[in-house]
Amino acid sequence: MELLKVEHVTKNYSGHKALDDVSLTVNEGRIYGLLGPNGAGKTTLIRIINHITAPDSGTVTFDGHQLCQDDVMSIGYLPEERGLYKKMKVGEQAIFFARLKGLSRKDANLRLREWFERLEITSWWDKKVEELSKGMAQKVQFIITVLHNPKLLIFDEPFSGFDPINANILKNEILRLKENGATVIFSTHNMSSVESLCDDITLINSSKNILTGSVADIRQQLGANRYRITIEGNPEELLQRLDGHILKKDIETISPTQTSVILKLTPDVSRRELIKLAADSVDMTSFAPALPSMDEIFISTVNNFNKEHK
Repeated sequence: MELLKVEHVTKNYSGHKALDDVSLTVNEGRIYGLLGPNGAGKTTLIRIINHITAPDSGTVTFDGHQLCQDDVMSIGYLPEERGLYKKMKVGEQAIFFARLKGLSRKDANLRLREWFERLEITSWWDKKVEELSKGMAQKVQFIITVLHNPKLLIFDEPFSGFDPINANILKNEILRLKENGATVIFSTHNMSSVESLCDDITLINSSKNILTGSVADIRQQLGANRYRITIEGNPEELLQRLDGHILKKDIETISPTQTSVILKLTPDVSRRELIKLAADSVDMTSFAPALPSMDEIFISTVNNFNKEHK
């Protein structure tokens, strides 16, 4: 069931088109990746969803009705630029923000104590924010964002400033929130995080939506007829036999005797034919489909779009 639907949204700022006819649908209980280069329009779209600004045209539907100011209470937003008051104590500030989201002081205190124990930061309660590192402050703001159990969570570069251990802790918490029914929009430049967290994505470039779908479907579609073959020795004979059918190749020496070959082939070459050719021409030690990473998909899709729209 859809929770958020953006339809044909356009937004201009002083002659600059920040969003150009952008549409997407976020279904309940999913983690949705909002991707794109810097300046693509992601932040503008997030601001519209948060009712901070309004589109020039198009509609945004939230939980079955047109998005309105009251819906902000059902959204938790962790911006890329953090906004904690440096002179306030951590616990006091967290309760303050929880009250703004409609929680009673008692409920806020109970939930905060549980979250502080979960993330092992109970000793920070009486510290001032200015005493915390950037990563520590981000943990606090993450808790503040999710505390009121909003229907929609929006995380903008949530792992920025985190070391790998704490980034992994936060990833696990996001997955736990999803398991408990949360719907998440996740904006990041870290494509490995997209692969490990996101169910669906939209890629925005130059203010346009240029790619939308489930992560699994996109990787399968763009990875069609793409294989990784590990061989003993030189792959030249195999490459010669496939001459005219190779759309892209990537050859890597694994060891003095082993070579990895990734081939993107024309559709007329079946997997069975490729296995037979490889078995006849080289000493093959492994063969498997080679799905492209989200990093490869991001780069190739953006580059292809930019070439077509020069």
